[in-house]
Amino acid sequence: MKTKLSVWVLVMGFLMTATALVAQHGPRPMRGRVFVPDSSRELPEDINVKAHTNHEIHMRPEATGTAPAGETPQTIRPVYKLPSIGGTGVIAIVDAFDYPTAAADFDVFSRQFGLPLSSDRVCNGRNPCFQKVYASGKKPKANCGWAQEAALDIEWAHAMAPYAQIVLVEAASNSFTDLFKAVDVATNIVRGGKVNGGMAAGQVSMSWGGSEFSSEIREDSHFIGNGVVYFAASGDVGGKTIYPGTSPNVVSAGGTTINRDNNGDFISETAWSGSGGGPSKYEPRPAYQDAIVTIVGSKRGTPDFSFDADPNSGVSVYDSTACQGSSGWMVFGGTSVSSPSLAGTVNLASHFYSSTSLELDTIYSNLGTANFRDIKSGSAGDYSAKPGWDFVTGVGSNQGLEGK
Repeated sequence: MKTKLSVWVLVMGFLMTATALVAQHGPRPMRGRVFVPDSSRELPEDINVKAHTNHEIHMRPEATGTAPAGETPQTIRPVYKLPSIGGTGVIAIVDAFDYPTAAADFDVFSRQFGLPLSSDRVCNGRNPCFQKVYASGKKPKANCGWAQEAALDIEWAHAMAPYAQIVLVEAASNSFTDLFKAVDVATNIVRGGKVNGGMAAGQVSMSWGGSEFSSEIREDSHFIGNGVVYFAASGDVGGKTIYPGTSPNVVSAGGTTINRDNNGDFISETAWSGSGGGPSKYEPRPAYQDAIVTIVGSKRGTPDFSFDADPNSGVSVYDSTACQGSSGWMVFGGTSVSSPSLAGTVNLASHFYSSTSLELDTIYSNLGTANFRDIKSGSAGDYSAKPGWDFVTGVGSNQGLEGK
């Protein structure tokens, strides 16, 4: 069995490398209408009670339909200096409601980009796989906006860490109560995975959130698990913070724009105007941010580091569950892209720190090094990107596998 798996890994690695060589250019720049689905809108009555997703959809005609039109795993890896193979352990994705076509869509995405397929729907701790788990023990009702979110999350965690096990944990609803219960289930799933000779390790990604609330500090305990590193979107309203993105126990994922010329060649990376961030209203500054105390003051500052999130330089996602007139291949943006992609990136680095704090200690100790691209231009809300750490992109974006 081990020999067969080794041969399979070599073959898949060859196929993915060959695919990457074909993809000499990224997608050409897109400009057009951006659609914000209902699931990504926070209603007044939702504040302190329910979370929303953080994805947006590029609605230019060529960005939806029968073929990928946005960034792909092959085009985006060179931007962040990432290899095409690697990953291990478990990445648990926490979302709300049921995504009925998750397994089939995961396989369509994987086949399209030469990623490992799941031969079964039970992750056994050894092979790349995809599995769906109901946090409450029974299947939730479906919600197409949250299905879009889940499609983005599972596919782009897989894109960045092809050999990690991807587990989608579905909360009964988008109430914070149900989502936090699902986080607890995800924590136990990750801790049940084994890497590095038996050590439990992996990541939990949460692309949802809501306006901060005064009692949020009491919920921070949900993001503590030995061997687990937690990621959360920083939000899609420039200069505004959301929870759990402000928790000191998560890696807060901000957003950037990938700039390409008319041939699709990479030019630069700048701050995305929708990247959420700023000082938390309630969370005190954690020790790993002591080095930037002159910027953040006494409060926890967000985001920590960033990934492409601009819908105009968005990523290709496949979701066959129809929603508000859209299905099939779409181009998604938002910091919902950032959270699972950065979870996959950290998984790919294979350092597997025992806590989020240790992960962030490492990231902040590498501020200003070649392990991160310092984003120095662009703005979001009242904040501007500048040399060093800032409230738009944090330490910057990923460069290679060291320092995280």
